[in-house]
Amino acid sequence: MAKKPVNKNTPKKTAKKKTVIKKKASAKKAAAPVKKKVAVKKAAVKAVKKAAAKKAVVKTTPVKKGSGKKPVPTNREKAILDIQHNLQLQKEALLKEASETLHLLPGDLNYPDMGDQATAETDRNFMLRLRDRDRGLLKKIDQTIERIKTKTYGFCEACGEEIGIKRLQARPVTTLCVDCKTEQEEEERISKGM
Repeated sequence: MAKKPVNKNTPKKTAKKKTVIKKKASAKKAAAPVKKKVAVKKAAVKAVKKAAAKKAVVKTTPVKKGSGKKPVPTNREKAILDIQHNLQLQKEALLKEASETLHLLPGDLNYPDMGDQATAETDRNFMLRLRDRDRGLLKKIDQTIERIKTKTYGFCEACGEEIGIKRLQARPVTTLCVDCKTEQEEEERISKGM
């Protein structure tokens, strides 16, 4: 008959193994907070690098050296160039309207009828108010065109994240992403007590 193998784990050896396992477990527990801190630091470094990479340069499709071709712009770059073109056209239209307004404004509002004079003054004030708003928009358009030229256009001034292209197309002079703008409007609403 075959002999049964002898169990090598005697009570003394089992007790030693349990204490070794307990020591390893307590060492792992002690190392866990350190590992979490390291993981958090690595994640923070990755986030900073990612944000810096987004701000650094707008990506283009690489072109072989010596081919004599310009880099092919990405869809985002094409959209930004379209936005720049539209802003130039809008600026020209606003300047044209402003010059026409200066030529159309009457110099002296002296009408024999008081109602006519009041209407003319109201119209003049309304037209001047519109031109003043256009002047503010012209300033924003100039700033936006300058940001496009310096490649800083399309990034939120508050958080540094890339602003979505649909938002830029809808509101080309924007400087804030949707989340930051929503937060700003909420703060304004709270400060006004609404």
